[in-house]
Amino acid sequence: MDLQYGLELIGTFVFAISGALAIREREHDMFGAGFTGFITAIGGGTLRDILLDSYPLVWIGDVRFLYAILVGILAAFIFPRFLSKLRKTFFLFDTLGIAFFTVLGVEKALSLGMRPEIAAIMGMFSAVMGGVIRDTLTNEIPILFRKEVYASACLAGAIVYLILNYFEVPRDINLLISISVIIAIRMLSVKYKLSLPRLD
Repeated sequence: MDLQYGLELIGTFVFAISGALAIREREHDMFGAGFTGFITAIGGGTLRDILLDSYPLVWIGDVRFLYAILVGILAAFIFPRFLSKLRKTFFLFDTLGIAFFTVLGVEKALSLGMRPEIAAIMGMFSAVMGGVIRDTLTNEIPILFRKEVYASACLAGAIVYLILNYFEVPRDINLLISISVIIAIRMLSVKYKLSLPRLD
């Protein structure tokens, strides 16, 4: 198992936990929480693959992703209080997850012959749409419509990746820089409560 594949599984696991915890705290049953955790984990990648006409979908083609989701959902039920205390840790994992999935989405779109502009959007979709679906299911304002810098951080990282790729920067270096850009923007925006200008 290489690092990239391992990080994909970890990201899927963490997103499943975040989805399950989000609805469990509203006292829904295990099925409801499990369904929300599942949708959160696979939502972004599934939407991307459907739009790109790429089949089989990742979680259908590799059963390990289903196992990662199942373990995440079970963890949310077995250790809810412990996990709730780790919100800062899960913020970090969520940030790492969206950064990595953004780059993966860009790379997949490019590998299928998409234009760079489309690849950037697909990268952003991969990272954020699972969370948007989760928020919608739990009657929360989707994170895209909050003040937090979230999708825009992913889009910025995707653009950085495309620029470096255009200049043929080695992939590993490109990955490191692009992922670091997304993490830095996301963490600094939360720490200093930065947000994009509002439309008045």
